[in-house]
Amino acid sequence: MSQARAYRVILEEDAEDGGFVVRIPAFPHAHTQGDSVDEALANAREVIELEIEVAVERGEEIPRPDADVPVRVERVTVAPPAA
Repeated sequence: MSQARAYRVILEEDAEDGGFVVRIPAFPHAHTQGDSVDEALANAREVIELEIEVAVERGEEIPRPDADVPVRVERVTVAPPAA
């Protein structure tokens, strides 16, 4: 049996539709959503499992776990150009 891998997921509240949008940095083209944090995380787990399954079937390298990589979130403020 293979060892479990931990991947970082980023949940952002969806102000327009409610719920949460999820990005998975180790799998940049993969994303999902959920109405609650629990649902969003469950959906992220499913997406990651499917991405790994496809990578194995294609003989591709599985992305390294990144859950322990330090993360820093900053805010950048910009002013749009004058009209």
